[in-house]
Amino acid sequence: MDDLGVSMHKFCEELFPICRSITGDGVRKTLSMVRQHLPGLKIHEVPTGTECFDWVVPREWNIRDAYIIDPAGRKIVDFQKSNLHVLGYSIPVDKQVSLKELQEHLYSLPDQPSAIPYSTSYYKERWGFCISHQQRSSLSEGTYHVRIDSDLAPGSLTYGELILPGLEKKEIFLSTYTCHPSLANDNLSGPVVTTFLAKWLMGLKDRRYTYRIIFIPETIGAIIYLSRNMAAMKENIIAGFNLTCMGDDRAYAYLPSIQGDTLADKVARHVLKHAQPDHLTYTFLDRGSDERQYCSPGIDLPVCSIMRTAYGRFPEYHTSLDDLDLVTSSGLWGGYESHRRCLECLERNEVLKAAVLCEPQLSRRNMAQTVSSKTGLDRGRRDSINLMMYCDGRRSLLEVADLINVPLWELFPVIDNLKKTGLLSGREGL
Repeated sequence: MDDLGVSMHKFCEELFPICRSITGDGVRKTLSMVRQHLPGLKIHEVPTGTECFDWVVPREWNIRDAYIIDPAGRKIVDFQKSNLHVLGYSIPVDKQVSLKELQEHLYSLPDQPSAIPYSTSYYKERWGFCISHQQRSSLSEGTYHVRIDSDLAPGSLTYGELILPGLEKKEIFLSTYTCHPSLANDNLSGPVVTTFLAKWLMGLKDRRYTYRIIFIPETIGAIIYLSRNMAAMKENIIAGFNLTCMGDDRAYAYLPSIQGDTLADKVARHVLKHAQPDHLTYTFLDRGSDERQYCSPGIDLPVCSIMRTAYGRFPEYHTSLDDLDLVTSSGLWGGYESHRRCLECLERNEVLKAAVLCEPQLSRRNMAQTVSSKTGLDRGRRDSINLMMYCDGRRSLLEVADLINVPLWELFPVIDNLKKTGLLSGREGL
């Protein structure tokens, strides 16, 4: 646990300085670093102007530098010190402005006066700077030099895709986004945990399911990906997870699919019930990420979210306070382990049937004591009997585990032993 958590946090540190947006070289650099961990990651470029449902791929944005110089000649805002200082997708500008005009292009948070906000203007041309409200309040009258050295030109939108084939054509879907600049929990925790989950899956012997794993710009990226792959996704995906906000130590949270009762929802609730019983549960009305696209009418994919503290629910959200101190090794490990448990349970979920009528004689198989006691069956034998009682050829193991109130992963050795002794049989795809 410690080594993996530390490795994930180190990867966060490596990705943190990159200025990402919905398009541009920051996304490409991020995906290139992900591909060092996942050599099979395929990187796609979608040209500007490409139509995808009701949207169109915008022009590509790249930025090299930006600053504000005050009347005394001091550089008071510097993109090189924080890439959050620039309004995302700002058009280029290089001119002298009055304080009054400058104020029209500044963004700050009066309620969080020390924080730099994260703000964007993807689909309307603007330029602007994001600064702390403390700094904004201290600006004096005079002429300011503002410069944003950026390009907004025809190019492409970039996303990454990794398909891991399994024994079955049915798919489990993992989606995360790579479009925010230096924000650690709301952005980097998602791609980092997804990368390390993919590495675990790559080493999984005899994967049962095929895994479709994507790294996309939020919203427009999901829409583009669906416009290209919707038919196959609707046919094959049995469960999916939108991975975001998984790096802090404060909470665990679950946001259901719009249906609320898909296989993804069931396994997420099962894992959190046993592993994190104090988790928070939201409704689909609280949605805020790409589940908006995956669960939309006509798409209807079985996608839910397991998070640490959910987006919009932590004070550092979309500010410079969402940094590498907020995201911890243990926080990332918790996000990783929750999803790994879900995938492990899905891989092992099947429909089994008791192979003998009535209760089997466990003692002749050395599975039970031959002298009775007042306390009755121990936990392991009780779980074996309960498991067989509900394995009727109709219920899945996930359903059985819920009925007998035992974490499915704790039943794996019991199931293996009952199969080995011939007391459970049959395997049916779900």
